[in-house]
Amino acid sequence: MIELATLANGCFWCTETIYRRVRGVLSVSPGYTGGVVKNPSYREVCNGSTGHVECVQIEYDNTQIAFANLLNVFFDTHDPTTLNKQGADVGTQYRSAIFYHNAQQLAIAQDIIASKTSAFDDPIVTELTPFSVFYKAEVEHHDYYNLNPSQPYCRAVISPKVKKLITNHTQFLKVEL
Repeated sequence: MIELATLANGCFWCTETIYRRVRGVLSVSPGYTGGVVKNPSYREVCNGSTGHVECVQIEYDNTQIAFANLLNVFFDTHDPTTLNKQGADVGTQYRSAIFYHNAQQLAIAQDIIASKTSAFDDPIVTELTPFSVFYKAEVEHHDYYNLNPSQPYCRAVISPKVKKLITNHTQFLKVEL
């Protein structure tokens, strides 16, 4: 069955890149959620005035990958213990958040967070928020890593996350033909 997951764990370029490589993921769209302005732009979100977070909306086949496994990848590819910060990206637009689409996703997220608390030195600050609306990011933000692999941010920030995914979650990777 096809389901949606909406996750925020810092820069959406990183998150989109990670989930494009996960088996069972049918599509990944970078965008914005969790704010108060309708149809926000990247510039508005980046200045922190809209309340939105950079996120991805993932369409996935739950017969190929469980929501819990999407969350295992989520928690392993960012630092869920830093409030409003991922690496050099600082502000509420980079907060760690799971925007759950139903009670089952909420319960799974709560269970995963409880199981992960001992894996980190500091408390997990990931928000659990009911999903409301998703705004797709401008086209220049879609597939950013694959279109700009030599860009310094891609090499310094995204490539190590991809390597971590490959090393720690081989069982979830798409098979390249």
